[in-house]
Amino acid sequence: MDDLSYWLALHKAPGIGPATFNQLFEHYTAPHLIFNSPETLKQLNLTPVQRNAVLKAIQEPDWKAVEHDQIWSEDSENHILLMTHAEYPELLKQIHSPPPLLFVKGQLSVLNDIQLAMVGSRNPSIDGQETAFQFAHYLAQHGMVITSGMALGIDAQSHKGALKAAGKSIAVAGTGLDRIYPARHKKLAWQLIEHGAIISEYPLGTGPMQYNFPQRNRIISGLSVGTLVVEAALKSGSLITAYSALEQGREVFAIPGSIHNPLSRGCHQLIKSGAKLVETANDILEELASLMLASRADIHSSDEQSITHPDKQSIDPLLPKIQQKILQNIGYNPASIDTISHRTGLSIAELNANIVLLEVNDYIQSHPGNLFSLKNGTLSENK
Repeated sequence: MDDLSYWLALHKAPGIGPATFNQLFEHYTAPHLIFNSPETLKQLNLTPVQRNAVLKAIQEPDWKAVEHDQIWSEDSENHILLMTHAEYPELLKQIHSPPPLLFVKGQLSVLNDIQLAMVGSRNPSIDGQETAFQFAHYLAQHGMVITSGMALGIDAQSHKGALKAAGKSIAVAGTGLDRIYPARHKKLAWQLIEHGAIISEYPLGTGPMQYNFPQRNRIISGLSVGTLVVEAALKSGSLITAYSALEQGREVFAIPGSIHNPLSRGCHQLIKSGAKLVETANDILEELASLMLASRADIHSSDEQSITHPDKQSIDPLLPKIQQKILQNIGYNPASIDTISHRTGLSIAELNANIVLLEVNDYIQSHPGNLFSLKNGTLSENK
């Protein structure tokens, strides 16, 4: 039996939440040691309730359910990630009590792309719906992955705006991935799987239990460099996501509205608390430059710090890999976006977002005719 099977058995056991699981995960190099030597649990700082939950899981593992999960993961679009897997989102590892195990349906590669969370009311105004769609569409065109919760209202409009722009989008589910909630979003779910991903920390078979949704909101913000709240009442799950983002040290953006609109009051409260007021999607792109400067060292692990230019010239190893790739393929002679796209294999949307950041951070320069080249010294200095 492989390690993942043992971890799945513990993950599915009642009473073992992220805090308990993470203690086990950090302490044991191989999970079969827990099952073979339960007396070693005394070495951990577990409460009696936590220890009893683990002991019961060891004594009565649900191997049939584990087998069901393993069969599910054999489908090419289905994946189960532990925190030790390379594809596990780096930003998510940094939050308090990260999900120790993720179920993913869709593209693994999108999980470590630059993401912006967009959240808001499930019953938005028509203006709120249009705003969410337009912001997501614009930001996706500029290479941002839009992350939300696939709920009715602002969440759905945010996903749809990104997909309409031929961009990528991620939904964080509050159920197991063997069901779609809400059911009316079946078509949207399949679009997300094709052009992004749906992820969940909850085991297969988990239904839409009310207390799961506030818990999953920490993942929406944890995946993202920032969270944008479009419309939200004062008592709103969207504010839970926003405050999670603040606790995680991420940026929070809020769109103001009419003082007569109750769905604007949550946004106004966030702005009073220090959230950045935004009027256009470009406000967020401009802010993104400083966000990336602050987060790029955290996103990329130290074992990626030996990437070099093909001609042995040095590129800043802390830059995101996508930006390193762009620098390796621009050169000092001005080149068009189409040319750079051909050289790198990156989409125009991916290039637009990252070229803005590289120019702001003084790695490249623009020329008339929408041409770009390296700045002198880019490949010989660590900026």
